[in-house]
Amino acid sequence: MKRVRTSELIPGMTTAEDVYSYNKQLIVPINTVLTDKIITRLEFYSVLAIRVKDEEIKQTDEITPFDLPSYSERIKASKEFKEFEKTFIATTEDFKQNLRTIVDDRAPINTTELFDHISNLMAAQSTSISIFDMLHNMRQYDDLTYAHSINVGLICNVFAKWLKLPPSEVEKLTLCGLLHDIGKLVVPDKIIRKPDKLTPNEYNIIKTHTLQGYKILKEYENISDDVKECALMHHERCDGTGYPLGLSADKINKYAKIVAIADVYDAMTAARVYRGPLCPFKVIGIFESEGLNKYDSNFILTFLEHIASTYIKNRVRLSNGMEGDVVFMNKTALSRPMIQCRNRFIDLSKEPDIYIETFV
Repeated sequence: MKRVRTSELIPGMTTAEDVYSYNKQLIVPINTVLTDKIITRLEFYSVLAIRVKDEEIKQTDEITPFDLPSYSERIKASKEFKEFEKTFIATTEDFKQNLRTIVDDRAPINTTELFDHISNLMAAQSTSISIFDMLHNMRQYDDLTYAHSINVGLICNVFAKWLKLPPSEVEKLTLCGLLHDIGKLVVPDKIIRKPDKLTPNEYNIIKTHTLQGYKILKEYENISDDVKECALMHHERCDGTGYPLGLSADKINKYAKIVAIADVYDAMTAARVYRGPLCPFKVIGIFESEGLNKYDSNFILTFLEHIASTYIKNRVRLSNGMEGDVVFMNKTALSRPMIQCRNRFIDLSKEPDIYIETFV
């Protein structure tokens, strides 16, 4: 058997252990053949790595082609995306240098400069291609901290506007997203990337990135308490199953609740070695089935409704092989919209055996 990072799991691998969440809830039992949906569920519960059997991969119905879907290919070929990509690469490199000087040298934090990173990317966004389309196709630049934090900052910026927050709070929430994982830069890279089974002590060290982040930011008087508490609380969950303090809903910072949603969404929609970025409707489905008690209902429902609405008029392929356009969102089942397939309408909320497979 071997230990594999969740981001490197492939459908068809078989678990060699019972996999539990941080609060000891069984997520996936031993001897389970992994599917795309199960791997995404592991991301949902922030499982970093699991042990799998060292054997040939078994074929499953959910293994998808190695090529990105044509939907992604069309976006990546567009002039708008290429401009965004160029800005994203430069922004991520500048942001990396900013964070390193903060952590290594305790350099001053220029909040205006940090916010400008996001502003520049938002300015490069096309009016015809959503920021989420852009992010879903930037995954080759993903890493453990820097690009992920840029992604979360961008999502928080858009999310804040969906929540109709005033400009000052939009900026604050964006900074919360950018700095939420700064504590990971203190965790030894050999532990974060360790391919073998983590010892209990190593596992606890990784979980301390929330405390480390708070410790770094608390020294800066120009950083608001909300940004500091986001670094500390972004892994807390409303049902008390999170860490490091196991706080319940009323004890979790408002901004941390929002960042938690953006953080998990970005992780769950990441590309994998066996497929392109996961179809957002699959992610929405997991949030609907398992996340409504873990996240603030006002925030998560607003987020999911707007995410889903972003994809109205997009063409999708269904699990039964049919293709059609998303024409109407079912507010009580956002992951299961109405699809128009030529002259036929399929209401996925009434077809439990059919689901959206991918964009086309």
